[in-house]
Amino acid sequence: MTKLDDFLKPLHEGVWEVVIDKTSVTEPLDSGWKRSSINVPSPGTIASYRKGTYHVHETLTEWRVHLDRYDPAVHPILHLVDDAPLLLMIADTFGTLITHVRRTPDNDTRQVMEQQELSWQRQCLLGLAFLFTGALIVSNPKDFFSGITHYLVPPLLMCLGLGILWNGLDTRSPGVVYGEGAFQGACIFCAGVVSWFLPTIVWGLVVLVVLSVWAFASAVLSLILIAKFRRTLPEGFTRRLCLGILSLAFAIMIFMMPQAVVLILMELLGYIAILLGLVLVVNGMRLRQWMKVFPGT
Repeated sequence: MTKLDDFLKPLHEGVWEVVIDKTSVTEPLDSGWKRSSINVPSPGTIASYRKGTYHVHETLTEWRVHLDRYDPAVHPILHLVDDAPLLLMIADTFGTLITHVRRTPDNDTRQVMEQQELSWQRQCLLGLAFLFTGALIVSNPKDFFSGITHYLVPPLLMCLGLGILWNGLDTRSPGVVYGEGAFQGACIFCAGVVSWFLPTIVWGLVVLVVLSVWAFASAVLSLILIAKFRRTLPEGFTRRLCLGILSLAFAIMIFMMPQAVVLILMELLGYIAILLGLVLVVNGMRLRQWMKVFPGT
């Protein structure tokens, strides 16, 4: 009887990632493993789980486990800066979507039928919606950014604030209020109301400040790790050095060409939406073909 944890010792000996065939693991994941809903996109991944600093990507045939330097549940900011640099997230998103488009029909449609349980019509319609949205963003990124910040972000913040505020009020026990949750919810709701009146230039400044701090912090941390561990970095000296240099270049680019960076990022969002739309349409058509070949499936 073997558990996934029995194969993880090499991660503490300098190995960057261990790959375990699913047939080698006879025991289910224990309660310490928690499903992770937010991850850097990875080709072939159907689910992701975390256990402290352990992070596993599940594919159809394998468990792929690596060791994060920071537990996102304990150090979310450090985890974001170190393990999920902005440029890496963008690059992996494109790579994952392109991989999905290029998959062979039989494996992909079988996976769609077994796991997503969506009809081909719904996938195609949703894909066309993403394609249309992506085309709108690419054709006019400036207006789309203005529209998002004025008509989408404020109501989302207000709804989020109301949800947290509602959870802070114990509806099962009249008169019971959890002060911290209620206060946070009220603050987020007020932030949503205020954000409705912020001009586009202020939103652009906020986005640029967040992105520049994120990129610069990723660059500094990467260079510190390189100087401290040199060639003993488990993810590789060259990979970490490239990430550090590119993150630093991106942070500098934000200061030198702020307006251009916002437009470029919006265009990238548009292209990601287009690629996602293509994935859905292609998967939907493959599913339709599969249903024709095997109508009883």
